[in-house]
Formats: sequence, C-alpha cells, structure tokens
Amino acid sequence: MYKIAWLPGDGVGNEVMEAAKIVLDALKLDAEYIPGDIGWEFWKSEGNPLPDRTIELCQNTDCALFGAITSKPKEEAEAELAPELKGKGLIYSSPIVRLRQEFNLRTNKRPCKAYPGNPLNYREAIDITVFRENTEDLYSGVEFYPLPKQLSSLMASLHKKMKRFADQDESEVALSCRLVTKTASRNIIRDAFEFAKATGKKSVTVVEKPNVLRETSGLFVRIGREVAKDYPDIELWETNIDAMCMWLIKNPLDYSIMVTTNMFGDIISDLCAQLVGGLGFACSGNIGDDYAVFEPTHGSAPKYAGMHKVNPMAMLLATKMMFEYLGEKENAERLEAAVAAVIKEGKVRTYDMGGNSSTLDVARAVAEKL
Repeated sequence: MYKIAWLPGDGVGNEVMEAAKIVLDALKLDAEYIPGDIGWEFWKSEGNPLPDRTIELCQNTDCALFGAITSKPKEEAEAELAPELKGKGLIYSSPIVRLRQEFNLRTNKRPCKAYPGNPLNYREAIDITVFRENTEDLYSGVEFYPLPKQLSSLMASLHKKMKRFADQDESEVALSCRLVTKTASRNIIRDAFEFAKATGKKSVTVVEKPNVLRETSGLFVRIGREVAKDYPDIELWETNIDAMCMWLIKNPLDYSIMVTTNMFGDIISDLCAQLVGGLGFACSGNIGDDYAVFEPTHGSAPKYAGMHKVNPMAMLLATKMMFEYLGEKENAERLEAAVAAVIKEGKVRTYDMGGNSSTLDVARAVAEKL
C-alpha cells in the first residue's frame, strides 16, 4: 500500500483534489491518502503556511499530491495575519517553493501536450516538455529590502557596476540574488537529456540569456555544452529566453524538450501551457532523488472557490505523472487514455472549453472511461 500525502491547499485546490480522488477510486489504487495542512489559512492562523507537522508527514509518505495555494505580496500577507501574530517579523514565503527546497525536489518537469479535440489548442500535435531547475535562481529566497549599507558598500568595492547604487538611500533599493550552481545545472540538464534518450527525441533546447546574464546564464549554457557531449545522438540547441517566447508562437512544433533555470522555466512553461489549452491542462512534477510532489500549475482561483467550476484536467494529468513516478505504468497509460478520450469526445467540458460541465462532471466522465 502506498502512502500519499494529500495536500489540497487553498481555493479550487480542494475541488480539483476531490476530482482526483474520484479517478483514483475508479483505478482502485492500493493507497492510503493522508491529509496535510498547507496554505493560506495556516499562514493567517499560525504564521506558517507549511507547518512542521506537514513536513514530517511528507517525510513518512511515498510522495504527495498537491492542489493549489494562495500567495500575496509581503504587506498584504502580513495584513491578513491573526492579530496576535502581527508585528512579529513573520514573512510569508510560498509553501510549494519551501517543499521543493526542503526535499531537494530539484527537477520540475512540465509536460505540455495538445490532446486531439481540445478546442483551445493553439496547434495540433504540440508536445513539449519543460525541465525547470527547481531549487535555485531568483527563487532561492535570498533577498534584501532595505538593502543593508554594509552589503551595498561591500558589493560596490567588488564590482564597479554596483557603485551607482551604493550612494542611494538604503530604503530606495531592493536586491534579489540569482544563484546558479554547477551541480544543480548539471542535474537538470542531464535529466532533460535522459528524458530525450528514453523517449527518442532528437534535440534538447537550453533556454537562457547568456548575452546579458553572462555569469549565471553563461554558467548554465556552458554546463549544457558539457553534458551534451555524453549524448552524441541528441542535438543541443541554445536560445535566448525572449527569442524563445517568439519562436514558440511562430514554430511550436520545432521544439520537444526545453531545459532552463527556475524563473525562466516558470515563464516558459506557462507559455507552453497556453499553447495546449491553458493552465487547466498544465500538470507538473517536482521530483527529487527520494521524494516527489505532483500538482497542477494553476493557482487557487479564489473567485471560483466552492463553485466546482474549474477544469480538473491538469490535476488528473498530475495524478498520471504520480503513477509514472511510482512505477504504475499501466495505471498511468489508462488514465491518460481516459483523459484523452473525454477531451476528444467533447461532450463534457468545463467553462474554459466552452462548456458548462462541473469539475466533478469531468472527473466522473474520466472515471467512466476507466
């Protein structure tokens, strides 16, 4: 029996997880689903959107299914804290980002596939997988505001381009650090090449901006070239992030596997998601050496919370990714086939696809195909 951490989170996260449970029950997976506390309500009441008890729960399960979270800027987040927690220096940070870092879920894998019959497909036959480094870059959380004078002066002494900021009042400057390591770069790029090898794909595209971000993007691209030497049958393509966005709109069928750093991966995977119908179809796996968390990439959509309106396909496809991770290949194939059949028939569609079916209507339709 598998032990799966069940983390619905906020808003529509609860509803898409309810949909996932309908499908899991239809597949009769031998599993125990253990609920965990995560999200905005726990931030407001405890000052921690990812309580230690949830970390411990994940440490004692095989993997996690995750719904959605609400995130708000610093000042808004503090304003919603319980009165007794205000003014204590608590700073909100995303619980899913923390999960990635706590468990070193270094690989974020985001498949974007145009299923036949989806009226929202930008073009038919698009099938792109984005590999996004998941623990570093601008999402590492190393930020400063106001910028401490000591740090500002030190940086000015080390780099001449910092000098024009050093004389500004510290309250005028905020700093986020882009941290990229060779180890993490090598790991994610090798994951992309291994996936290309396993699936028979002929190219891997490294997406960065080394002509401007010479040190961080430059390092990532150099590591890409090193790793590519171990895969002579797979071609390495290199593109800049801005040009990549343009080319994906112009020639989406030219690309199958892309790999990049954390923030660029966040951006490019949402663009790819829109090519195949939007975030209602965008699933994601956060995968490490010892643990994994699977989720749809949409947010908590508070305006739709409680309405059972949103498209659960992203959640169901994330469940399919969980099956693949657990080695349940047959269940993964059955679930994807059922999802594809419901999309192709077009009888049961949520509002985003031009229909009026509910979240659970879609789940039940998929379950019937199983």
